[in-house]
Amino acid sequence: MTEKVTVENVQAAVLRFVRWLDRFGETSYDHQSYFASDLGRTAKALYYCKPLLGTLAVAPMIFSEAFVPSARCLFWKPQRFPIADAHYAMGFAFLSHVLGEEPYQKRAVHFLEELKKSRCPGFAHYAWGYPFNWETRRGTLKEGTPMITSVPYVYEAFRQVYQLDGNPEWLEIMRSIAQHAFEDYQDFEFSPSASTCCYTPGPDNSSGVINASAYRAFLLTSAALDFSEEKYQKVAERNLNFVIESQNPNGSWYYSMDNVRDFVDHFHTCFVLKALAKIELLTGSPLCRSAIERGVGYYVKNLFDAKGLPMPFSKPPRLTVYRRELYDYAECINLAVLLQSRFPELDRILSLVLTDLFERWQKSDGSFRARELLVGWDNVPMHRWAESQLFRSLSFFLSKNLAKSKEGPYKDSLLSLHSRVTN
Repeated sequence: MTEKVTVENVQAAVLRFVRWLDRFGETSYDHQSYFASDLGRTAKALYYCKPLLGTLAVAPMIFSEAFVPSARCLFWKPQRFPIADAHYAMGFAFLSHVLGEEPYQKRAVHFLEELKKSRCPGFAHYAWGYPFNWETRRGTLKEGTPMITSVPYVYEAFRQVYQLDGNPEWLEIMRSIAQHAFEDYQDFEFSPSASTCCYTPGPDNSSGVINASAYRAFLLTSAALDFSEEKYQKVAERNLNFVIESQNPNGSWYYSMDNVRDFVDHFHTCFVLKALAKIELLTGSPLCRSAIERGVGYYVKNLFDAKGLPMPFSKPPRLTVYRRELYDYAECINLAVLLQSRFPELDRILSLVLTDLFERWQKSDGSFRARELLVGWDNVPMHRWAESQLFRSLSFFLSKNLAKSKEGPYKDSLLSLHSRVTN
């Protein structure tokens, strides 16, 4: 379509996607499928330890990803992903809110039930991570290790569905998730007023990752209001101050403050900005507002090309084998809807991104392409990367814009749960 995208266009695309999801099922391959096996993790670990030799070891996976992405089925298996289940739960909750159809609410509850099954074993409180062993610079993160970059999405999902149906079970799970986020992640002092949290539980884990602290700051800010817990707010404020103090003079954030991973990429920038935007919605923080204004200024000038379409990096860490990433589209839409009508350039970009998404990325079966490669496309549907994130973002767009046209301004669930919990 070359005309301006309408709410009706978005709704039609979302409903096509729902029909595809019904047919396709809830497990898929993943971006990390190439490196989830013992062989793949060994090759990746060698790359981190001995880059020249490791480059040879990972070359077959990189070649496949760039030229034959469908061959990822030779490296690992389809799986269910908690992050994806959380996004699907939120997406269907948005559809239930705005379209008022009971099947959508039932689908949202279904994904919560799946999340109950996939919680990490061995932890006192509800928590989630990856369903595969993940090789990092610091070693292997075992399957079932909680991650602060996963847990907040699940908290939001239970929170959003609780607002629909008032089921007290969801509220108790939210309380358990909040306590996990509060007590199981170690903080490291960054300044007298700021602390960075570790990525996973335990005393010897990576700290300094900006989006990890942003996620935790949002979750604990939300939980502090939901449950009137001052202790959550104190920790959240120190993590939030770390995010704000780590912002570069030009408005950007590096991935980490460890002096190694100093790249600036699209969707991690969105992760940080959307956490700040949600905290600002909850608290009215002027510090968040200032950081958002500077961050959006950098974002729109440096992470989009001349056509107004998302670029993966403004400062890349390495040679990439793709041109564009579905995850960037999903998070761009999410952020632009959160900040709708505040930044005219971001509103303009949202229209361009939606137009391109429907013209080139949605396939005839209703699913979306995963990546635009240097040559051709990666057409393998991956729930975590990023079919579910895009579904949630488009459903969020509908919930905000349909409610605005039919019922008045959409009141985001972040602002309304507290009174329901406490009354």
